[in-house]
Amino acid sequence: MQTFLEFEKPIAELEGKIEELRHLTNSGDLNIADEVAKLQAKVDKLLRQTYAKLSPAQKVQVARHPNRPHCLDYVEALVDDFLPLAGDRAFAEDQAVIGGLGRFRGRTVMVIGQEKGNDTESRVRHNFGMAKPEGYRKAIRLMQMADRFHVPVISLVDTAGAYPGVGAEERGQAEAIARSIEACLRLRVPMVSVVIGEGGSGGAIAIATADRVLMLEHAIYSVISPEGCASILWRSAAAAADAATALRLTAQDLKEFGVIDRIVPEPVGGAHRDRQEMVGLLGNAVEDALDELRGLDGATLKARRRDKFLEIGQKVAV
Repeated sequence: MQTFLEFEKPIAELEGKIEELRHLTNSGDLNIADEVAKLQAKVDKLLRQTYAKLSPAQKVQVARHPNRPHCLDYVEALVDDFLPLAGDRAFAEDQAVIGGLGRFRGRTVMVIGQEKGNDTESRVRHNFGMAKPEGYRKAIRLMQMADRFHVPVISLVDTAGAYPGVGAEERGQAEAIARSIEACLRLRVPMVSVVIGEGGSGGAIAIATADRVLMLEHAIYSVISPEGCASILWRSAAAAADAATALRLTAQDLKEFGVIDRIVPEPVGGAHRDRQEMVGLLGNAVEDALDELRGLDGATLKARRRDKFLEIGQKVAV
């Protein structure tokens, strides 16, 4: 069942009328097919108009849409013979981080991603995509394995942030994130990261310090959630919309700042409206990025990646 966001109410009303008409039979003075076609044209036009001028706060809603494709959806559609690899070999398995080997369009790759889950049971199992230290240590282990066997790394970022629980802090959450960033920077194989939904703080950049950082058109990427920022600066989560604007967390802003390298377009109405098209668009973008990195030796990749992140922000006027 399609879930509509608050700003999509006019679209929901039109689509509701379309569903009603489809359950009717043609009468002498009413051609159901013609009426449905007219209403569908209005829906398509309204979708294009609405999504062409989304505010940052509305983009946050789209990035968090419950029907939006998640990490495992892309892995299932794009990666053949996927072999999941579990555990950090130190403490436990963290199902918020998915990782394993597979074949992406003919290439052997290591895939690492954050999985939020699609229903209550899976969301609890994957801890809503919020990784604990063992999740980042698993990511480090898999990156080191990819480096050892000369396999490119693809990471899919979708998290509200690293898990802030007491146990996670006791087991070294900050250190695990820092080590994961370091592991990204030390790689001597190509690494391509895609922010597919939420890119929340260190929890995101821990697996997104890559040669090419891509971002879906309606994804978000920031140092803190709008609600967290509003609670600190405005002392009220009700100011989240203002915080979203101030954070400049949209793909368009981040491309301008040089934080990301490419914006991957989404189907009209967001990735959740046409998953098959979104899978194709993301797959093409990742393939292009890997092709750009093909042939570069390990030392060059490592040096360029380091310089890329050191230069972020230098050309942006304050």
